[in-house]
Amino acid sequence: MTERFIEQAEATVAFEAEMAVKQVQNSLAPSGRTECEDCGEEIGADRLAVAPFARRCVPCQQGHERLRPRR
Repeated sequence: MTERFIEQAEATVAFEAEMAVKQVQNSLAPSGRTECEDCGEEIGADRLAVAPFARRCVPCQQGHERLRPRR
């Protein structure tokens, strides 16, 4: 029974690692969205040209960064 438990734990860890990698890959891929996820306004073409993966307009991103704790 111990071997089975270890195998299941290893499979779970591998699955969670794969999902984490996919989540990061998706967050780095161009989203194809042109609306800010916070305010719904259009993300400017200049911002998308510089950061095609942007999910927020500049003002919302700045607010998001101010709220995030620094390390």
